[in-house]
Amino acid sequence: MTDAPRSASPGWWGAVLASASFARAYTLVVFTAVFSAFAIERIAGRVTYVTIITGLCLLGIAVMIARRREISLLRLVPTTVVVFIGWAFASIFWSSDASASFWSWVSMAAVAFLAVVIGHVRDTLQTVRALGDVLRVLLGVSLGLEVLSGILLDVPFTFLGIQGNLALLGPVQGIFGTRNLLGFVAVLALITFLVEYRTQSVRPGVSVASVVLAGGLAVLSDSPTVVVLAVGVGLAVGALALVRHSRPERRAGLQLLLGALVVVGVFIGYAARHPIIAFLGAGTDFSVRVDLWNFMVDILRQRPVQGFGWYGVWDQQEYPFNAINYWLDTSHASGLNAYFDTALQLGWVGLVLFLALGALALARSWLVAGERRSVIYAWTPLILVALLVDSMFESFTLTGLGWLMLVLCAVRAGQSRSWRERLDSGTDAGDGGTGAGSGLPHAGGEQRTTGSGLPSGGDATRSGGEPGTPPGQQPRPRDEPPRAQGQPRTAG
Repeated sequence: MTDAPRSASPGWWGAVLASASFARAYTLVVFTAVFSAFAIERIAGRVTYVTIITGLCLLGIAVMIARRREISLLRLVPTTVVVFIGWAFASIFWSSDASASFWSWVSMAAVAFLAVVIGHVRDTLQTVRALGDVLRVLLGVSLGLEVLSGILLDVPFTFLGIQGNLALLGPVQGIFGTRNLLGFVAVLALITFLVEYRTQSVRPGVSVASVVLAGGLAVLSDSPTVVVLAVGVGLAVGALALVRHSRPERRAGLQLLLGALVVVGVFIGYAARHPIIAFLGAGTDFSVRVDLWNFMVDILRQRPVQGFGWYGVWDQQEYPFNAINYWLDTSHASGLNAYFDTALQLGWVGLVLFLALGALALARSWLVAGERRSVIYAWTPLILVALLVDSMFESFTLTGLGWLMLVLCAVRAGQSRSWRERLDSGTDAGDGGTGAGSGLPHAGGEQRTTGSGLPSGGDATRSGGEPGTPPGQQPRPRDEPPRAQGQPRTAG
């Protein structure tokens, strides 16, 4: 009589782990924990944060086991992510402190694993909805604490890094520790909230209030990098809109033209860097960064190929970080540039791998967003643009929330367009298995669609579902589970 309950228990637990409700809850908790890392460590300590991430990783393993029949090992993780993490692991053997490098690598791999789990248990719209819900709460809490500190009490909350400057209109830090990280998160939130609005996945009032909240905090952060991020993402939005509205036969030439313009723009920006810096009023801040980068390049000549070993956040007691801070009389915790930081820790080999990871993910997601009508596919390339542009001024992309978003976007891009598609289905990776070159066949009598790709009168996304079209009008992307005819798929 006792055998039946024991045999039934694993099946019940497996059903819970494989359920959509558990996947949504898991995604919300992961985003909340990683984006609140600074506040958690300041309030409850480093051990508490490590315990939370460890528990989430164990749950993630259980979820992946429960969903093992839905997951292909061949498409589990992009090759670029695996190779980059593998090279970081190899650097442990030539690091000056192998133990510190190993645990830094474990932290890096754990956050990457959380991103992989989310990428396989949630589709794009569900990911956007979960991230939007989390960022609304975190930015709201940040604004509330700034009001409490800067206006009501007029006392800085030093344990959270809040200086209480709201009455002076900034700079504010929120629960993220620095104004630059707050500004970075606010830009990611703006992209997410605007995609939510365009897909009609939340009520218009909520979308407008969310955009105002994120935009207001971005301005109040008074971070020079926010201006650069806004310009970069704005140009990407314009270019992507131009590609999406062009004819399929003209897209290839247009993509090459846009690529050439990007290269020219980079050279012009470098040549005109001094007037741009003066216009942004960031002369002092930029001069500090230039001094730091020059010294990092000088030290890198000692180990140009392999670097000094992976640490992520700088260990102030280890070489070369202690030497850099000593000679510059500062206490930097990062290289303030993800590319220079990667080169310093992993050498030129690591830098090439990091560039390949970001560039390939951006190229894949950009091509998919240009071919598919639903605006939800624009979220991944726009987030990647924000990550890669911010990496020129901060090292957020190498650790914590930035690394989580980079790996998540790489996983999402690899699911939609990858060489693995040819092995799995024997069809072109970009056509979703239909054989159509653009992935956007137009059936006769097709309904008029809204700007978000919904049929006119369709309300799937208003209830939290993925934007879609009736069967026979647009092929189902490979990263979306099948559903019955006429049945909307909710985000939960």
